[in-house]
Amino acid sequence: MSWQFIRFSIVGAINTLVGLLVIFGTKAFLYDNDVIANAAGYGTGLSISFVLNKSWTFRDRSSVLASGIRFMGTFAIAYAFNLGTVLICIFWLGVDPYLAQVLGIPPYTVTFYLLCKYMAFRSDDSIKV
Repeated sequence: MSWQFIRFSIVGAINTLVGLLVIFGTKAFLYDNDVIANAAGYGTGLSISFVLNKSWTFRDRSSVLASGIRFMGTFAIAYAFNLGTVLICIFWLGVDPYLAQVLGIPPYTVTFYLLCKYMAFRSDDSIKV
């Protein structure tokens, strides 16, 4: 396992923890609305993920705008893998929905890592955005 993947995993744990804290804090102190709380938590978590992965995990030096656009695209693709896995597990394989959510994590993590490494925060400037 590479140090880069370990750093990526640490960033994932940090953004997940902070995102959950924001969700719970938003619900408890600002708005008792799950949609608002979820959006605030995910927005915060994605922001932390972008900043830490750009600067620490991949040490990317491309523009914030270009890497940010690529990052959001990679997130969308990885999320589609996650959701697809969850739905296939529930509706085609008859897996318990809670377990299906857990089973969706590995495809999301691996897809997001590879896309971040080779697209969002690639080390070369051969493709300009």
